[in-house]
Amino acid sequence: MTSPTTLSPATSETLVATPAGRLYAKRWHAPDPTGCAPIVLLHDSLGSVALWREFPGELAAATGRDVIAYDRLGFGRSDPNPARLAADFVQNEVQAGFAPLHRALELDSFVALGHSVGGGMAAMVAAAYGARCEALITESAQTFVEDRTLQGIRAARDNFAQPGQLERLARYHGDKAAWVLSAWVDSWLSPEFAGYRLDQALARVRSPVLAIHGECDEFGSLVHPENIGQWAAGPVETDIIAGGGHVPHRELPERITGRIARFLGNTP
Repeated sequence: MTSPTTLSPATSETLVATPAGRLYAKRWHAPDPTGCAPIVLLHDSLGSVALWREFPGELAAATGRDVIAYDRLGFGRSDPNPARLAADFVQNEVQAGFAPLHRALELDSFVALGHSVGGGMAAMVAAAYGARCEALITESAQTFVEDRTLQGIRAARDNFAQPGQLERLARYHGDKAAWVLSAWVDSWLSPEFAGYRLDQALARVRSPVLAIHGECDEFGSLVHPENIGQWAAGPVETDIIAGGGHVPHRELPERITGRIARFLGNTP
């Protein structure tokens, strides 16, 4: 499938002030805007605005909606985070990062889309903002701390210990790369985080939900989209990507943007 709009959307950038530091945000302006609420992207544990790559622009073109992504504190082009992440960092992101962005950009209503741990954060945002969150989209989200997830993190940790591997992260996070890796590995492997669950937040989400998950996701089994379908209070659509891994939007970008566009086209 070829998008009818082939030109890259115009973009704008801003720095959002928070009590802990500035957050870098980027907006992709839809080339043929529909006037609908923008989509806000929440990145994964090692992610950043830049690591979304072409996806935000492709999503803006496919949906006719502006797409906004931001770097959490300590990631990408945002200010360093001097603290270790607390055990409730997923829930804390609602007030620490999303709320300042929401205010600074005067967003009002929006669609929340999160990848991996960003999916958990997007669910927390949807639960907190009620009807202002018109829809929730999760991609490869974990609903609890699964052994499969921890095994994948340990394997990634060992891989990053090899010579030259941390430099891969430094391309996107600069001298914050070691902190970013530690924030992922140490947080998820800590005993304090073992009780993390999304069920209570999802029970407060009444907006339509689309749960996307790769069949072969190395960081989470298909129990997670099943849980989202069981726990979310609103209507839920589940899309299992046959043979897909942890990053469907990078593996099958046209398939994912098309699916999201169809989902949002059917929501109020």
